Amino acid sequence: MDLSDFEADNSVSCRLSSSTPDVCKTEDCCLGIDEAGRGPVLGPMVYGICFCPVSRKEDLKNLKVADSKTLTEAERENLFLKIDEAKDFVGWALQILSPNTISTSMLQRAKYNLNALSHDAAIGLVQYALDCGVQLKEVFVDTVGPAEKYQEKLSQRFPGVEVTVRPKADSLFPIVSAASICAKVARDHAVKSWKFAEDLGEVDRDYGSGYPNDPKTKSWLLKFLEPVFGYPQFVRFSWSTAQTLMDSKAVAVHWDDDEEDGEKTAARQNNTSMLSYFSRSKPSELAHTRDTHRFFTERKLQSINTL
Repeated sequence: MDLSDFEADNSVSCRLSSSTPDVCKTEDCCLGIDEAGRGPVLGPMVYGICFCPVSRKEDLKNLKVADSKTLTEAERENLFLKIDEAKDFVGWALQILSPNTISTSMLQRAKYNLNALSHDAAIGLVQYALDCGVQLKEVFVDTVGPAEKYQEKLSQRFPGVEVTVRPKADSLFPIVSAASICAKVARDHAVKSWKFAEDLGEVDRDYGSGYPNDPKTKSWLLKFLEPVFGYPQFVRFSWSTAQTLMDSKAVAVHWDDDEEDGEKTAARQNNTSMLSYFSRSKPSELAHTRDTHRFFTERKLQSINTL
C-alpha cells in the first residue's frame, strides 16, 4: 500500500483511494465502513470504506475476507492485495486521521470528541463514494456510540440509501470486513514507516501495540517525553495516558487566563508570567542573553517588546 501522500506530511489528515470500477457507476452497490486504531495512544486512526455491486457480494465473499482483528498481519496483507486486484468490481477509500488532528480536535475550545470525529470521517467517505459516481443502495457500518442514533444520523444524511449500523459489523458483513482490512493494513504501514518530524536521534521503534495498557508502549512514552515540549506528533497527546505522564514528569506550565490575574498567580507560584515576555521592560531574570531553543529558530519566531 502506497502511503507516500500521507508520509509527505503526517501532521495532517489524508485521503487515499483506489480507482472506481465502472460497474459501480451503473449497478446498485453496497458499501462497508470500519476503522482501525481508535484506541491506541500512538499513531493515526484510519477509516476505510469498501464497495462493490450488490450482484457481486458472493464474489467478494469468495475472497475469504474476515474481521481484520481475527487475522494475522500477513493474512491481512494478502487479503488487501486480493481486494486491490479485484479492481474490476471492488473499490476502496481511506481517511487517515493523524494523531495531531485527533489531539487538536479533541482539545480545541469547542469540544470535538472522538465519536464526532469518527462520524464525520465516515460521512465524508460515503460522500466521496457518491461524488465518484458510485450508485449506492446499501451501507453497512460498524457502530460508534449507540447504533440506533448513528443509523438515524446516517439515514437522514443520505436519504434513499439503506443504512444498517451494527456492533461487530466487521464480523457480520463481508463488505465491512473488507473495509476493516483496508483500514488496518493502512494503519500498520503508517505506524511502521512513521517519519518523525522532530529531531529525536535514533528512535526506538519497539513501541508495542500502541495501546495505553501495553508495557512497551508505556516505556516508550516515558523515554520520549520531552520535559518542556511534550511528545512528538506520533503521540495523541489528548489521551489521558499521555496527559498523566506529562503532568507528573514534564515541567509545569501556568497559562494566564481570566480566572486569576496572571502576574499575581505567577508571583505566588514563584514563576514568570507569560505576559512578561511581551512587556516593555523585561524582569531581571529574563534580561540575560541565552541561546534560543530550536523550536523558535526552526519556526523563525522572535521575541518582541511591543505590539
